[in-house]
Amino acid sequence: MKSCIPEAYIRYLVHFHTDRDYFECHEILEEHWKKDGYKKVWVVLIQIAVALYHHRRGNNQGALRMMQKARSLLEKEERAIHGLGLDEQLLAEQLERYIERIMQNKGYESIELPIRDETLRKICQTICEKQGLTWGQASDLNNVYLMHKHKLRDRTEVIAARERKRKNKELPDR
Repeated sequence: MKSCIPEAYIRYLVHFHTDRDYFECHEILEEHWKKDGYKKVWVVLIQIAVALYHHRRGNNQGALRMMQKARSLLEKEERAIHGLGLDEQLLAEQLERYIERIMQNKGYESIELPIRDETLRKICQTICEKQGLTWGQASDLNNVYLMHKHKLRDRTEVIAARERKRKNKELPDR
């Protein structure tokens, strides 16, 4: 495990294993992915979070597509996944089982990523303790905001940024 663990990755793992805010997992790692040179290893983790978000919402087709993409990309990124402190073989098996689950029309189930690096696990669990979060708790299926965050989140800043960008494009060159 590298001595310099990206803060975004830690935040991803904490959300993934506590509040199960997969939408936030996606947002966190997508931002990091852009800053980190678009490395595909981050896409694997983003796709897993997106697949679980879709499955929890009952979008089995979207979940299956994303989970299959994650599984396929994992084959190319096994070494990088290992470098992030995850057990790439167990993760591949886990994704295969989850793909089967979706194909059998079974409902959403919270999963834990197979963290093999104990230092990484301890860092995450220490953060959880400090924030009063419970590592490994199941997703709250009654939390409407968590289930439909892509529709319910505040997009004021995103809309404002797009408007600023549009206006800048309209300004004549000086």
